[in-house]
Amino acid sequence: MTTTRRPPTQAMIVLLAAAFLNTIGVGIFLPVLPFIVQQYVREQGSLAISVGWLASIYAICQLVAAPVLGALSDRYGRRPILLLCLLGSALGYALFGLGGALWVLFAGRIIDGLTGGNFSILSAYLADLTEPEDRGRYFGMVGATAGAGFIVGPALGGYAARLGYSAPAYLAAAITALSLLWGLLFLPESLPATRRAERISLSGFNLFGQLRDALGMPQLRWLLLATFLFSLPFAILQSTVAVLIIDRLGWGADTIGLLFLLVGAADILMQGVLAGRLLSAFGEVALTIAGLVCEVAAYLLIGTIALLAAPPLVFAGVIMYAVGTGLLEPASRGLLSRAAGPRQQGLVQGANQSVQSLAMVLGPVLGGVLYTSAGHGAPYWLSAGLIGLAILAMLMVAPALRAQPVAGLAEA
Repeated sequence: MTTTRRPPTQAMIVLLAAAFLNTIGVGIFLPVLPFIVQQYVREQGSLAISVGWLASIYAICQLVAAPVLGALSDRYGRRPILLLCLLGSALGYALFGLGGALWVLFAGRIIDGLTGGNFSILSAYLADLTEPEDRGRYFGMVGATAGAGFIVGPALGGYAARLGYSAPAYLAAAITALSLLWGLLFLPESLPATRRAERISLSGFNLFGQLRDALGMPQLRWLLLATFLFSLPFAILQSTVAVLIIDRLGWGADTIGLLFLLVGAADILMQGVLAGRLLSAFGEVALTIAGLVCEVAAYLLIGTIALLAAPPLVFAGVIMYAVGTGLLEPASRGLLSRAAGPRQQGLVQGANQSVQSLAMVLGPVLGGVLYTSAGHGAPYWLSAGLIGLAILAMLMVAPALRAQPVAGLAEA
């Protein structure tokens, strides 16, 4: 008879609080980003491209840093690397608040990107403390807590913008600094010295070397392909949706903040209430595919706003998106975490972060160019097609995943 290993209550509370505070910081910042950039962009039609480049430079830095952060966390533990990531985010937000020129905004995003491994380290932390078959449920709890941050954050950001567009960035910096302090005082280490990687090779700092190692795991190869194919549309959405809503509906920062609040509320419902039960009933593979189907519908609905400026389409699209994400996030992270042994969790989560960062490099610029040159709906039609390909990738790997539902690969 086996006993289920559950994460210590104190560690779980601190982890959830860190996720909550970190997501509040992100949520405060996103709704006002186009309005901050708009102050420094004078050419008509260049706002979407400028926002896209800011997102891409962040992702480029994250792409370079993710393998390093993952390898360091496997060798030295999760706690110090997570605290470093939070410090970088706080500094990046503060620079964005200072502003004064477009290059200062880019400097803030570069610093934030180089230390942008918060959620990949949190995922590895949680994987250290849980059994493979339970991880989807616990990832759902973290996702629901993050959703709560997206309820509070955008509302705070929208209202803080009434004091000036720099105020939300300063508020995000303060909230992230609070998360750093919380972790410094209360977060225990999750990876004991006996389970850490014995050494760090230079290949561990090499993005392509780490991805090569990860892609050498047959199941992980298809999972990472699917991750890229659904992360690229997210990157396109993140950099264009606020601009689309401004252009087609004329909404302000506070209204856009409330829209993000709605996404957070739906995400909490899915990940905090329903995902755990649905995972037990249907499994991670089925929920991942169901989440992708919902996201196809979401992108089609949001893209239709370019043809018909109807607020109900916005609400229907973002709710469908939140439902899809609420199913997809815990299920796909659970599948990724059990594709490797305990000493490889940093590598797997770092590779996952790298794939997502690669999508974030390409997506914002691609979305901005399509939005400006091919029509406001073009980014969303492309996104729906890409997620259709992600569904095909999941169908390719589904038989192997179902045949070995909880078996991790042998450790190197």
